[in-house]
Amino acid sequence: MPPNTTASTGQQPGKSGRRKGRKARLVLLVLVLALIGGVAFGGYWSVSTVRASFPQTTGTLTLKGLSGPVEVKRDNYGIPQIYASSDADLFMAQGYVQAQDRFYEMDVRRHMASGRLSEMFGKSQVDNDEFLRTLGWDRVAKKEYDTKLSASTKKYLQAYSEGVNSYLQGKDGKDISLEYAALGFTNDYKPQNWTPVDSVSWLKAMAWDLRGNMQDEIDRALLTSRLGPKQISDLYPEYPSGRNKAIVQEGQYNELTGTFEQGGTSGTSGTSGGSTGTGGSTGTGTGTGASTGTGGSASGSSADSGTQGLQGQLTGLTKVLDDLPPAVGVNGDGIGSNSWVVSGEHTITGKPLLANDPHLGPSLPSVWYQMGLHCRSVSSSCQYDVSGYTFAGMPGVIIGHNQDIAWGMTNSGVDVTDLYLEKINGNGYQYDGKIKPFETREETIKVAGGEPKKIVVRETDNGPLLSDRDEELVKVGKKAGVDAAAPDRGDGYGVALRWTALQPGTTMDAVFAMDKAKDWNGFRKAAAQFEVPSQNLIYADTQDNIGYTLPGKIPTRPEGDDGSIPAPGWDSKYRWTGYVDQDALPYEYNPKRGYIVTANQAVIDPDKYPYTLTEDWGYGTRSQRISDLIQSKIKDGGKVSTDDMRQMQLDNSSEIARLLVPTLLKIDPENKDVREAQKLLEGWDYTQDADSAAAAYFNAVWRNILKLAFGNKLPKELRPRGQCLYVDPVNTTGPADEAEKVRECGQRDPDQAQPDGGDRWFEVVRKLMEQPDSDWWKTPEAGTRPQAVNRDQLFRRAMIDARWELTAKLGKDIDSWSWGRLHRLFLDNQTLGTEGPGFLQYALNRGPWELGGGEATVNATGWNAAGGYNVVWVPSMRMVVNLGDLDKSKWINLSGASGHAYSAHYVDQTDKWAEGELLPWSYSDKAVEGSTTDKLVLKP
Repeated sequence: MPPNTTASTGQQPGKSGRRKGRKARLVLLVLVLALIGGVAFGGYWSVSTVRASFPQTTGTLTLKGLSGPVEVKRDNYGIPQIYASSDADLFMAQGYVQAQDRFYEMDVRRHMASGRLSEMFGKSQVDNDEFLRTLGWDRVAKKEYDTKLSASTKKYLQAYSEGVNSYLQGKDGKDISLEYAALGFTNDYKPQNWTPVDSVSWLKAMAWDLRGNMQDEIDRALLTSRLGPKQISDLYPEYPSGRNKAIVQEGQYNELTGTFEQGGTSGTSGTSGGSTGTGGSTGTGTGTGASTGTGGSASGSSADSGTQGLQGQLTGLTKVLDDLPPAVGVNGDGIGSNSWVVSGEHTITGKPLLANDPHLGPSLPSVWYQMGLHCRSVSSSCQYDVSGYTFAGMPGVIIGHNQDIAWGMTNSGVDVTDLYLEKINGNGYQYDGKIKPFETREETIKVAGGEPKKIVVRETDNGPLLSDRDEELVKVGKKAGVDAAAPDRGDGYGVALRWTALQPGTTMDAVFAMDKAKDWNGFRKAAAQFEVPSQNLIYADTQDNIGYTLPGKIPTRPEGDDGSIPAPGWDSKYRWTGYVDQDALPYEYNPKRGYIVTANQAVIDPDKYPYTLTEDWGYGTRSQRISDLIQSKIKDGGKVSTDDMRQMQLDNSSEIARLLVPTLLKIDPENKDVREAQKLLEGWDYTQDADSAAAAYFNAVWRNILKLAFGNKLPKELRPRGQCLYVDPVNTTGPADEAEKVRECGQRDPDQAQPDGGDRWFEVVRKLMEQPDSDWWKTPEAGTRPQAVNRDQLFRRAMIDARWELTAKLGKDIDSWSWGRLHRLFLDNQTLGTEGPGFLQYALNRGPWELGGGEATVNATGWNAAGGYNVVWVPSMRMVVNLGDLDKSKWINLSGASGHAYSAHYVDQTDKWAEGELLPWSYSDKAVEGSTTDKLVLKP
């Protein structure tokens, strides 16, 4: 059968959809004409080349290894629902179908996870490969597969691999995707067979992007070069537990039994395991008092040269982290998610409603892949009837529902990574006064178009030595900023990483167990195997039960070590003491309030729990807003509908605007043009819609407040690359004369820089609003911009700067301003779409889309205030599950089912996603059959 090259949507598209549809057809026509005419890549490419990789979605195909026929039914968005009569057939077909749509994406992912990107993309990826080989994800995945996973899980992984490899059989690269055809001009790379370990490795990549507070640990250490302890404390305020509620509000840890119990007990919270003390500090003291200079060196004694040595190490590590391609997020920074569940007591249907929208880095294709896996008859030989979101390259379903239960996930953010400073002596490292030899291994990195490179990976008892992977990591000053008992630094301390994901685990077992769980007890038992990454899991079932559980392999630390900064690796007292027992982890089941909200806030009030889960929660802005929206709906007996849940997901309200605008409106900006912009804020409801001029101006003011009050006072290691300032030299004790200042330029990727404007910064500013004369509000004059010595003067300066910034970006006429013109989403192919030639980027990338929402709003289209206004993370999918009638559930993906650039399903969901729409989510046999437009039969 020839490949299916057409797809009917079955709907009348809106105007924007028609425009983008015409644009897509025009781009395809231009591409084909260019290729046929020999432009760019010559006559090699043609219409047949562009279409060669499109999957066959109708008719019949033979799939060797099947025990019986399998049906693949696709709807008008290309979303597949697979029907089989055995588990092995089901997962084999899943592998085949995902490879049809997304094999190039799968191939890139496994090369990233195994540190083999250079095999595909040449010498530009050698540094990334060195770092990834040092982490050794694929080695851990191999151990996991060999020693930890159940026999049934291995069977499913093998069947999935067989399905992928059946698709690959007899195909050249150009028959698989357009990207392989492009690679063929510079590389003789040939796709290799898929293995079960390739699927398991992807879990490690996912865990890396959701690893918790490692970046905060680095940042706190880097801040010591210019800020003192009190200033750093100002920038990391305590979680506002009195205002923003934790996830778990009912239940308590029982010290007598060592378990967490629903409904509370007479036991006390105790103090064992995971103190919240501040031990483990490296003792890097600096000056006191906020900076008032342009660059903002702290007055008082400055950081010593040893501190700067540590700075060099951590700056190098940050550089490596910035350069790594993200797996599912934005390299671990700023990632959030929303999920909530409402019991049937408060819903129109009388059964629970469950919503989820994970916030991840935008990618093309979307990180998620929608599909259904259905046994024709659920039995011991065929156990699955599940539908939802998974990752291309992994069998099973990660988030979704089966016939009995539904579940969602948000990142818990618990601290499962620690950096350790290591005293290196020759071929070993110091530990409790003795020298221990490194564990070493040699790795060979193959390089497309170049010579292979060999590296030696060294590991301590704390983990791999990351400082071997970048020159800056080994640059150390004369003495390190550590306590008096530290060993002499000598040639420098190394930096090692301890991380739970570098130990074999059982998360893959958990995926299959959750997919077939039938009730709360079965779900919790399954979830307990979800070791890495630790996630907040919410739950609902058709019997009107709701719940929350926190699984994960979560370390306990010795008293005095809270994991917030790098610890001395040479002292055994800083080693992890164990892991929190699963029975002791917080959970909640059918709470009296009738709903549960998770949005990366604190899991539980620390006063009610003995273990320190992390010092770096999200600050609860989104979670409290969702709770408020639910409460406003259910008060006085109101009921929540599926569409109410959708509308909550789209809430654009800005909490920081609600706090700041009343003060901004009291300021007299004097300049008439600035006053004109200020008037936009009068009567504004703080809603950040895409067409809002007020939202555009407010967010520009907010960005400039952050820059003036904080950004210009941070060390260069945290500021955005390209931002250069004249600052006081670090080794001065007071403000320098203008002639003595030095020029320092930011070093961090703009999407990763600080202050990013997230809800931690909301809390920083909230506290400082009560201190209008704080040194943080002081900033020097710059050109025609006036000096500020208090809060209101700095706000006036920010209003001026914002007015002229938007004049430059959007024009002088404020009637033409809109938030969406600033706040744009670009979807880029994650490989050739970012690194390939311009012509290829044009062919593979899409956008922009003008969006509403913003940072720390429920509709979290995040942007980094230090770097600009473009969208850097998004609700990567949205779903609302209706447990009263599963066929009335709704879902949407960021892009589309296909990874083929000119498939009709490449970005066919994006317009609707941007407009806040959800698609019907067929589940029952009848509903799936009714929505089917293409049917493919796979036969033995």
